[in-house]
Amino acid sequence: MGMTMSQKILAAHAGLSQVKAGQLIEAKLDMVLGNDVTSPVAINVFEGCKADSVFDNEKIAMVMDHFTPNKDIKSAQNCKQVREFAGKYEIKNYFDVGQMGIEHALLPEKGLVGPGSLVIGADSHTCTYGALGAFSTGVGSTDMAAGMISGKAWFKVPSAIKFELVGKPAPWVSGKDVILQIIGMIGVDGALYKSMEFCGDGLRFLNIDDRLCIANMAIEAGAKNGIFPVDDITRKYCHNRFKGEPVEYTADPDAEYDECYTIDLSTLRPTVAFPHLPENTRTIDNVGEVKIDQVVIGSCTNGRLTDLRIAAKVLKGKKIAPGVRCIIFPGTQQIWLDAMNEGLFEIFVKAGAVVSTPTCGPCLGGHMGILAAGEKAVSTTNRNFVGRMGHVDSEVYLASPAVAAASAITGYITDPEKV
Repeated sequence: MGMTMSQKILAAHAGLSQVKAGQLIEAKLDMVLGNDVTSPVAINVFEGCKADSVFDNEKIAMVMDHFTPNKDIKSAQNCKQVREFAGKYEIKNYFDVGQMGIEHALLPEKGLVGPGSLVIGADSHTCTYGALGAFSTGVGSTDMAAGMISGKAWFKVPSAIKFELVGKPAPWVSGKDVILQIIGMIGVDGALYKSMEFCGDGLRFLNIDDRLCIANMAIEAGAKNGIFPVDDITRKYCHNRFKGEPVEYTADPDAEYDECYTIDLSTLRPTVAFPHLPENTRTIDNVGEVKIDQVVIGSCTNGRLTDLRIAAKVLKGKKIAPGVRCIIFPGTQQIWLDAMNEGLFEIFVKAGAVVSTPTCGPCLGGHMGILAAGEKAVSTTNRNFVGRMGHVDSEVYLASPAVAAASAITGYITDPEKV
C-alpha cells in the first residue's frame, strides 16, 4: 500500500521503508523548537534527567517571542533561564529581543526548516512548516526536553485527509479564507490526529505566505500536521535560504486517505470565524452588523510581508474609525524592516494604527492589546476561544488582513470591497 507525504517523511526519519497509519515509530529530528513559555518547562525536565549535553546545538531553536519584550518579572525570569541555558550549551539558534521574531514566521525565514524536514516544537502551531513540504507538529515540553537530549521522538503515524484545491480565488480571498472555510466545513475536531494534505491545480494561486497561514491553522481542525507538496513556489522560497538538504516527497498514487475533499477556490468569499471557535464561520455577506473595538493584524498566521501589503492596500488614504484601536505586528525583524522600507508604516500610522515590535503578545492574551470585558476584536490570529485575547466576556472574530483592515476603517466587520 502507498504512503502519503507525511508518512514518507516519517518513514525516512525512522529508517524504515514503509509505515502505516497507527504504527508507533521512533524518528530522528531535524529541529527541536521552544519559546519563552515552553522552554523553561523543558529545561527543568532536561535538568531533572541529569542531562549534561544536547544532541546537536545547531538543531535546537529557542525563540523569545510570547511575552517579549518582557511584560513582567515572571516573563523576565523565564527568558533569563532560557538565555542562560542557550549560553551554557551554545545553542546556535537562540533568538532574543532585537533578533527574534514570532517563531513560526522566523524559522522559515531563517532557513531552519524546509522540504523533507522532521520538526517538533513545544508550541501547537509548529504545524506551520508543512507549507514547505516538512512534517512538523506541536508537542509538550517534556517531549521537547527528550528531543533536545536524544534528537529523537516517538510518533504514532497519522492517517490523512486529502484536500484538492482547484480554481482561482477572487480578489481579497486569501489563504486565511481557505483554511477558515475548511475548518467551518469539517469542524475543530474534523481532522483529529490526522494529516491534512493539500494538493491540486489551485495551489499555483496560493503564495508561500498563504500556504504558511493554511498549514499554521491545521491544528485548529485538530490535525497532527498540515502539509503541501513541494513545487516551484516552494523551491523559489527555499532557494539560497534553507540551510538543510531539501528532500521532496510526493504522495503515492495509491496512498490511503480517510476522506477526500475538493475545494473550489473560485467560489470562496472572505470568511470570518465568530466567537468562540474557529469552526463558527460565516462569509462576509452573512456577518450582520458587528461593532468592534480593536483590530489586530499580525501573528504567526498573518504577520508576513504580503499580509501587511494587503492591509496597507486597504488602509491607504483612509482613517481608522473613532473608538477603534488598530495594532499591527510584523512577524519578524526582517519583515518589520521590509515593511518600513516599502512605506507601509507611513500608511499605517497616517491611518491611525500603531506598529509593534514582533511579538505573540495579543494573540494569547499576553500583552500589547488585551481586551476588556464586553470588547470585540477582529484579529488575523488563529484562535478565538473564550478569554483568548483578554477578559472572558470579550469576543474575538478571526479574519484575513483585508477584512481586518476594512473593519478598522468602518468600526464594523466589513467586506474589503466596500471601503
